[in-house]
Amino acid sequence: MSHYDRHVFFCVNQRAAGEDCCNNFGAQAARDYVKDKVKQLGISGAQNNLRINSAGCLGRCELGPVLVVYPEAVWYTYVDHSDLDEIIEEHLKHGRIVDRLKI
Repeated sequence: MSHYDRHVFFCVNQRAAGEDCCNNFGAQAARDYVKDKVKQLGISGAQNNLRINSAGCLGRCELGPVLVVYPEAVWYTYVDHSDLDEIIEEHLKHGRIVDRLKI
């Protein structure tokens, strides 16, 4: 049995200047925001079976910034905190995929 039921991987990769990458869109700050937010909401960690992770390149740079939620294998893109809040509320809290942000 898995220690966590759900993992959220944020691509935080930084490529050489000028190349597409998620961190050009503030991916590390977005990951930090989500990690803090789910902690504040009390839905993260082993006791709640949710883990927010950093990842290197996830190979979808042209669609960035991206995150993926496993085990569902749902890929999202986002623009701002309101998009991230919607993913938290709908998918991470209630298990409902956010179609408008899904890749």
